[in-house]
Amino acid sequence: MAEDPSARRPRLNRETVLRTAVALADRVGLDGFTMRTLSQELGVVPMALYKHVANKDELLDGMVDLVWAEVQLPDSSAGWKAAMRGRAVSLRDALSRHRWAVGLMESRMSPGPENLRHHDAMMGCLRESGFSFRTTVHCTSTLDAYVYGFALQQKTLPFETPEESGVVAAQKQSAQPDPAAIAAMFPYLAEVVVELARSGYDYDLEFQLGLDLILDGIEKLRPEWSAGS
Repeated sequence: MAEDPSARRPRLNRETVLRTAVALADRVGLDGFTMRTLSQELGVVPMALYKHVANKDELLDGMVDLVWAEVQLPDSSAGWKAAMRGRAVSLRDALSRHRWAVGLMESRMSPGPENLRHHDAMMGCLRESGFSFRTTVHCTSTLDAYVYGFALQQKTLPFETPEESGVVAAQKQSAQPDPAAIAAMFPYLAEVVVELARSGYDYDLEFQLGLDLILDGIEKLRPEWSAGS
């Protein structure tokens, strides 16, 4: 008796579709991600997906919500600086795992429950820590701009590790028609190449140093921001 082909198909539900979509986007990026490639990944016909998501926009909303679910919720009981630092590091880590999500985290018109929960917790942490409404807006805007900007820059860099950064810097220098002349004309850039070749550029360390600078700045400017709100 021939085996029923439908018996070999995975039993789909919304969570399976969304998690498979996230894993696929992690591998191929959004440029290579379509409803058809997702259906092939799941071993079903494309129309089967529409029983679980109405369209690609709803699919992306759900995918983004899964990324938000990975981000640490800020907790005011830990102190606002520690809470904001932990949240920023966690958000950047999530975007490092899911680089396709850079640029999508704040742009969805139908945010899911994890998205809403996170933003409410972010605002609540600062308000419960004594921040005025306007100062809370200043703080969240500044931190988000830093995290998203850093993630976008990292996404486009041609290296992944500190060691690779030195190799890339040396390759860029050697690709110049006259490297020695270029080094003489731009001595400070040449210094960067030498330093990167020696110790590399640690993106994790740079992120955390910059984050601490911003948090210290918020602490210093907070009375001024509150007075102007």
